[in-house]
Amino acid sequence: MIQGISHITFIVRDLEKMTKFLTSIFDAKEIYASGEQTFSMSQEKFFLINELWIAIMEGESLIDKSYNHVAFKIAEEDYETYATKVRNLGVDVKEDRNRVEGEERSLYFYDYDNHLFELHTGTLDQRLQRYLSAK
Repeated sequence: MIQGISHITFIVRDLEKMTKFLTSIFDAKEIYASGEQTFSMSQEKFFLINELWIAIMEGESLIDKSYNHVAFKIAEEDYETYATKVRNLGVDVKEDRNRVEGEERSLYFYDYDNHLFELHTGTLDQRLQRYLSAK
């Protein structure tokens, strides 16, 4: 039986640049850095965002940007604080998709390697209730 997500890995060109991205926006805590020693495919670092294990490994960036993304839940009252953190890094912020009224807020942004992230203030239950009420 699946117990949950073990970890999420991102392949990045520059480990230090992604470290700044993760620590500045998500308050990620670095818990491991391989340095020159590698146990996997390349140099890597591990982080915890809350209790979620995030791994970054050195490699080639994604060629294209897409809507495939990882969304992190934030409180509505923290939205502007996070938006400021994102904008302060100068990363590419994507316009929010069209939403039905009451669907909560999202901030979409790309890292330096074309991975899309979302900061979302809603929950699955809220979204389903909103969609059902629109019928």
